[in-house]
Amino acid sequence: MRALQLTDPGVIEIRDVPVPEIGPSDLLIRVGAAGICHSDLHLLHFPVKMREEPLTIGHEIAGTIEAVGSEVDGRQVGERGIVYLCWSCGVCRECISGNENVCLAAGRTAMPPCPGLGPDGGMAEYVRIPARSFVPIGDLDFLQAAPMADAALTSYHAIRGAKEHLRPGSTAVVIGVGGLGHVAVQILRALSATRIVAVDLGQDQLDLAKRCGADVTLESGPDTARQILELTGGRGAEAVFDFVGVDPTAQMAVESVAPNGAYRMVGLGGGVPGVTADPAGGPGWPWGASVRKSYGGTRSDLVDSIALAQSGRLTVEVDRFDLADARAAFDRLEAGKIRGRAVLVP
Repeated sequence: MRALQLTDPGVIEIRDVPVPEIGPSDLLIRVGAAGICHSDLHLLHFPVKMREEPLTIGHEIAGTIEAVGSEVDGRQVGERGIVYLCWSCGVCRECISGNENVCLAAGRTAMPPCPGLGPDGGMAEYVRIPARSFVPIGDLDFLQAAPMADAALTSYHAIRGAKEHLRPGSTAVVIGVGGLGHVAVQILRALSATRIVAVDLGQDQLDLAKRCGADVTLESGPDTARQILELTGGRGAEAVFDFVGVDPTAQMAVESVAPNGAYRMVGLGGGVPGVTADPAGGPGWPWGASVRKSYGGTRSDLVDSIALAQSGRLTVEVDRFDLADARAAFDRLEAGKIRGRAVLVP
């Protein structure tokens, strides 16, 4: 089969590799589509090899069951689904409580094995997965389904973790209307009556935010936090979701979140928000506000995201690329020329 593999730091190439062999508790998936995430760019630029042998990348995977392991019950060849990306143990205290994304077996890093970030992923014609990670999608289009595995999952989890702040009359800020952010705007619109303020650079992204349901759009800049305060009578937004995570956006979140509000770090830009233990006041961290660094999501979050997509209330803006054009897709993503989500089709 053909697979997009990371062969050295900064080097990806389409290679011919054997179709994976499955174990008794596995499924073999014929890939229908695989999304490209900014995490894949981080992986591409990681300065050392993830492992000695080439790694097939890709963790947003949708496809059809091609083969079923001998010990797997309840699954059959031809079923359509997506792959839940947290390959957790399934038996620890966190897993049985429904918090598979912080599985105890993953230690303090709390990042269970994930396809394309250790085990071989789905930017290929076939992928081997644990049977318990398969989530059915019915007749949902693969191009729409693949981004559900991360872009929707991660957004839904961050929003669900702040749901008590999303009451009628509240304000939620989405910083970064890219692959995750434009999905987050739709999830907020579907799940709450909060006023949605979308922040990004460029009119195209702000127009996308409007189409997705944002009530107010703001150009990101030095005065954006002040504008958010003006919109909220000087108090700030009850929830701020940062899907960028660089210094300016992290500081914007600190300066614009309300007392007792929620700041959710989602983007992995390495930004330092500057939360200190000083007395509250001015542009600093307000009393009672919480900050949470959100990773992935639970299987329940994924099932709910799929239900939103199946109901027509969640649609991903997709740029489609053939697997053979993966390098061009990565280059466009890095250059900021992908409006929503880039998706590869084998």
